Amino acid sequence: MADPVIFKLDGQTVTARPGETIWQVAKRQGTTIPHLCYKDSPGYRPDGNCRSCMVAIDGERTLAASCIRTPEDGMEVTTQGARETQARRMVLELLTADQPDATAAHDRGSHMREVADQAEVTDSRFPPLDTAHVPLLDDSHVAMRVNLDACIQCGLCVRACREVQVNDVIGMAGRGHAAYPVFDMDDPMGDSTCVACGECVQACPTGALMPASVLDDQQRGDSSDFDTEVKSICPFCGVGCQVSMKVKDGRIAYVDGIDGPANEGRLCVKGRFGFDYIHHPHRLTKPLIRRDDAPDKGLNVDPSNPWTHFREATWEEALDRAAHGLGDLRSYYGGRSVAGFGSAKCTNEEAYLFQKLIRQAFGHNNVDHCTRLCHASSVAALMENVGSGAVTAGFREIENAEVAIVIGANPAENHPVAATYFKQFAQRGGQLIVIDPRGQAMARHASHMLQFRPGTDVALLNGMMNVIVEEKLYDRQYIEGFTEGFFEFRDHIRAFPPERMAEICGIDAETIRDVARTFARASRAMIFWGMGVSQHVHGTDNARCLISLALLCGQIGRPGTGLHPLRGQNNVQGASDAGLIPHVMPNYQSVEDSEVRELFRHIWGGTEIDPTPGMTVVEIIDAIYRGEIKGMYILGENPAMSDPDVEHARKALAQLDHLVVQDIFLTETANFADVILPAAAFPEKRGTVTNTNRQVQMGRAAVDPPGAARPDWEIVVDMANRLGLDWDYDGPRSVFDEMKMSMRNLHHITWNRVESEGSVTFPAMSRDDPGRSVMFGEGFPRRAGRAKFTPARVTPPAEAPSEDYPMILITGRQLEHWHTGAMTRRASVLDQIEPAPTCSMHPRTLKRLGVEPGGQVRLTSRRGSVTVDARSDRNVAEDCAFLPFAYVEAAANILTNPTLDPWGKIPEFKYSAVRVEAASDKAVAAE
Repeated sequence: MADPVIFKLDGQTVTARPGETIWQVAKRQGTTIPHLCYKDSPGYRPDGNCRSCMVAIDGERTLAASCIRTPEDGMEVTTQGARETQARRMVLELLTADQPDATAAHDRGSHMREVADQAEVTDSRFPPLDTAHVPLLDDSHVAMRVNLDACIQCGLCVRACREVQVNDVIGMAGRGHAAYPVFDMDDPMGDSTCVACGECVQACPTGALMPASVLDDQQRGDSSDFDTEVKSICPFCGVGCQVSMKVKDGRIAYVDGIDGPANEGRLCVKGRFGFDYIHHPHRLTKPLIRRDDAPDKGLNVDPSNPWTHFREATWEEALDRAAHGLGDLRSYYGGRSVAGFGSAKCTNEEAYLFQKLIRQAFGHNNVDHCTRLCHASSVAALMENVGSGAVTAGFREIENAEVAIVIGANPAENHPVAATYFKQFAQRGGQLIVIDPRGQAMARHASHMLQFRPGTDVALLNGMMNVIVEEKLYDRQYIEGFTEGFFEFRDHIRAFPPERMAEICGIDAETIRDVARTFARASRAMIFWGMGVSQHVHGTDNARCLISLALLCGQIGRPGTGLHPLRGQNNVQGASDAGLIPHVMPNYQSVEDSEVRELFRHIWGGTEIDPTPGMTVVEIIDAIYRGEIKGMYILGENPAMSDPDVEHARKALAQLDHLVVQDIFLTETANFADVILPAAAFPEKRGTVTNTNRQVQMGRAAVDPPGAARPDWEIVVDMANRLGLDWDYDGPRSVFDEMKMSMRNLHHITWNRVESEGSVTFPAMSRDDPGRSVMFGEGFPRRAGRAKFTPARVTPPAEAPSEDYPMILITGRQLEHWHTGAMTRRASVLDQIEPAPTCSMHPRTLKRLGVEPGGQVRLTSRRGSVTVDARSDRNVAEDCAFLPFAYVEAAANILTNPTLDPWGKIPEFKYSAVRVEAASDKAVAAE
């Protein structure tokens, strides 16, 4: 590392760290030099073009831009002298001359206005330049507005789009004062390939680019016009971006990203523009009880007005009705007649309380949540072979890697902020290997794109490992020191040469060999995967293969190495850690372990823990259908949309004697409820969450819940006490303190630390340790500290295409929508961008069906049918169809296969045999 530099700044001797600029040193010393084209945020390089940060350097004839100039030993710099101060004022006057007046539709609270005010520049002596050639207002995008009259050609928007988010939509056209930003080939912003991440809006110093919400009648183009700013966490995917919510008159006006460890100020379209779902008129604001004269539950609900089947109630009446209904079933049929679904959208504390209520009040472990439907097979394989169900390294470790595999995941749509680091990795020369049956945006950044046949993951991965074993490319020293089972695995893998596997997976043998060698020869490599790996009947085997691949090459336990299943919901990691899983207690401690049961008996005041592992999500639905489970308490989950073979799930829910649903909207599941309890949304409550990187972070309330809605933890405590438990919590903090008593993951992590530091990664080795991004450098939490090789055989999907069902259905998410759509479809911007369901197919497939893009197709599986508009997409293979699962009017899970992986008990969402045909006008009208 280079030696520090000692120089003088405004007469004071200061020390610059290696690589620091004069501007950065000045800020650290308490002097903020004006700046416009420079953004003091990670990921932004200085450009030095606006000249508003000029400083004087003794002995130099010209002034220097402090944002790009690095100090040298003995240098003497002044920032407040007459020469540099006057120069900066001159720059600001020249720029102000070209700004629209204060009544124009741009940002009166912009950063440039602040800088000009600080320099006491209120007007300009100079006439404005002729900008008649510059296009002015562009309001073609639903989320953002473009007013180039306010542009100062600083280039920040270009750097934000091209270098930070790596979307490369914005460029500069023209020359000199005639230069201006353009989108793609000078398209209107709304017609361009912009993905609405809003990074350009956050970077723009003048308001030339602004959120549309700041230009409404209340804000009138002033981003500084808000009452309070609250720092919290994005409520959507598992990346865990930190956000700043600007609140005006009790409503969130707009959202910015802040410098959190997972996002460094970056956001995606959902995090930045999906905030207003909490203000939607569909919000539940009062407890509801099903009317005695209401028709059959759920199945016959009038979709135009489901509210008519319920009546409003007080909290006392609703809680009494909810608890008595479940308690009566417990008394008459036994505790096992009642089960619970918790939520990964709630806080750690709420997940802990919910699983505790089910186990303590009903005496069994039949409690689960959405991890069963996303990464249960990944967790099963990691627990089996590594000894821990969490990621072995955070996704930002890719910055230290040479090679990275992304398989069965589409991070550009599902984890867009994480994807920015993957794209930057490729920009720096890293080799990105994308493996997926469906093409995707990440492919253009990849060194290798392997679009293999759906359901053949094991064949492809075994073929790669065969190459590594046969060519002796494996890490012998690592295998001997940190693993077990290698020799049996070596003998097994020799039966899967690339030539044979190529016939199965559709990737030629030479490409398999090339990818295997690329990964094996890397000094540091990572593997990322998503639900395209986990949501199969062989999902656990898929994950076993990925673990074995990393172990073969010694790619765990060092910076730039590791295994990372990208988590789907904002707190699926934390909810799993907190015990919201049927076979383990908090911290993944087995219910079958007598010492674990004794620990919780002590902590929970004498409660005996059932030693029998509970039923999973799909198993619980099946048990309801068989009449074994009579009642349910569902918190924030939507099985009437998220379960496979959803018609079967809906029929099961309709059979329940008593269903209590606690949620923020009248979801498809709530239509089946006897009692509905209105909950606070994530931006309306306080508590910790844990992201995909194992970072425990603090969520804070920005606004009050609407009407009588209450935080989930309060409702669960009231329910518990009505069910005969003696709970006494005065807030989430006291719940967190109880969690620490049994969760080693939280050792050295306190509520105060998370509150003050914003984020602490587990495991933390001391009270000052920010936590380990990389785990298992010294060994694994298994016997003798060794990870295990587990062989996997090629297993076909649970159902194969046939003459009647010749195509393969793949389901997944879209960039703008998330989970079952309950939140994102009520966010105005997100819903306007993607308002209706579509089925994506290759253009040749559509031509063969005789369907034009925008025409309707009917998809039919062995379980049901849906009719939906067709979308042309060359990323989809010709024998496949892709259907998003967020739309109730064309619910993909009507079609999906409920067959379970035998280890992870996860359904095969990612492979269903279907028939696709043009939908006749008559059939569509009938539906």
